[in-house]
Amino acid sequence: MSKGPAVQKMFDGIAADYDLMNRVMTMGQDQRWRRFVAAKAGDPQGGWVLDLATGTGDIASLMEKEHPEAQHIGADFSINMLLEAKKRFASQSINWQASDANCLPYKDNSFESVTFGYLLRNVDDSLKVLQEIHRVLKPGGRVVCLDTTPPTKNILYPFIRFYFRFGIPLLGRMIASDEAAYSYLTGSTMDFHEAQELADIFTEAGFTAVDYKKFMMGTIGVHWGMKR
Repeated sequence: MSKGPAVQKMFDGIAADYDLMNRVMTMGQDQRWRRFVAAKAGDPQGGWVLDLATGTGDIASLMEKEHPEAQHIGADFSINMLLEAKKRFASQSINWQASDANCLPYKDNSFESVTFGYLLRNVDDSLKVLQEIHRVLKPGGRVVCLDTTPPTKNILYPFIRFYFRFGIPLLGRMIASDEAAYSYLTGSTMDFHEAQELADIFTEAGFTAVDYKKFMMGTIGVHWGMKR
C-alpha cells in the first residue's frame, strides 16, 4: 500500500503546529540547516527554482529573499501546509502549488535548482522521485536535499534513540496534540537510508558531483548533486 494518502492526511493534520514543533525538536537548529540548503542551491540568475515538499515554506522563503529576481515555486501535496506557507510569506513573490513528487506537473529541463526538505523518507520509492526531479532540472542544475538520517551506532546512540522513541512523540502530544504523527516521523528516521546509501541513490538517479554533510550528532543529512 502506498504511503501517500496517510502521509498527506498526517501533514494536513499537523500543519498549524509544524513550525513550532520543528523549532522545539531541533533546539532551533533547523533554520541553520535550511540556510545551508539555500546556499548549496546556488544562484539561479533569474531562472525558475522549485522547493518541493515545501511544507510551510521556509526554504522557498530563504531562496526568494536571496534571489528575488528568480521565479519561485513552493510545491507540496498537503493543502493545509500550503495554506500555512501562503499565510506566513504573503508578502513574498512565491507561487504556491499543489504537487505530487512522484509525478511532477512540470516540463523537462525547467528549473535551475530543486530543493526539498523531509521528502524522501515519506515516499515509497526514493529512486523514482529523484529520477523525476532529475527530469525537471536543467542541465547544470542543482538538487539539494535536507532529510533525517539514521544515527551512527556509537556511544551517543542509546540517548539519541531514546529521544527519538520517547522524547519527540511526547513533544508531539504536548505541542501538536498528535503523538501518533510524531511517532511515525521518528520511526521513519530510524528506518530511512543511511547517508552514503542515499548518496548512491542520487548517483543512480543520474546526478553527478554528489556529496553530503551531516548535522545534529549525525541525525540530519544534507545531500546535493548536479544534472549534467
